[in-house]
Amino acid sequence: MLEQLIPFLTASILLTFSPGPDIIYVLVRSIAYGAKQGVATAFGLVSGIIIHTSLVAFGVSAIIRQSDTTFLIIKILGALYLLYLAYQVYRSNPEIAFSSEGIKHKSLLSLFRQGFIMNVLNPKVGIFFLAFFPGFLWEPDGNTVWQFYVLGFIFMLQALIIFCLVAFAANRISGWVRSYPSSGIFLKWLQVVIFILIAILILI
Repeated sequence: MLEQLIPFLTASILLTFSPGPDIIYVLVRSIAYGAKQGVATAFGLVSGIIIHTSLVAFGVSAIIRQSDTTFLIIKILGALYLLYLAYQVYRSNPEIAFSSEGIKHKSLLSLFRQGFIMNVLNPKVGIFFLAFFPGFLWEPDGNTVWQFYVLGFIFMLQALIIFCLVAFAANRISGWVRSYPSSGIFLKWLQVVIFILIAILILI
């Protein structure tokens, strides 16, 4: 069992540290709104892994992959949601991200929900898990559903730890970022661009 779990954990950490959309999003959120908001977003993103793990465990991801129409619908929904978020950021005041009043009006639950939906509506996560998880099953002839959930929990735990570390590290430099008046505008457009790029990546 350990012979499979240790390589799986190593690969998972390397994948999480790689500059992907989730870790970049946590970084930007933390700089703009603080570590607490970054952690809330991280919890949302990581919680979405439960859905993808369940789909893989019960074979639904394979069905989605085989149906081009279903897969396309899920990708379009995910991209539309991200474009909606980009529009919301575009309409927002860039100063809000750096004012204490703006932070108070930001709901941690809404940030959690936003991260959760972002993860769940990205079908590439489920397809990736479908390709990644089976290679680390330590008893293919045994209870594979339970084994998939163990792998999913390990992936969630390491991703949450790394995302939280990124959130707190980003918060340490937020004071420096706030000292520049143009930082709010830069981060606002950075978030818009990131949302649009992630939407494009989902559709590709």
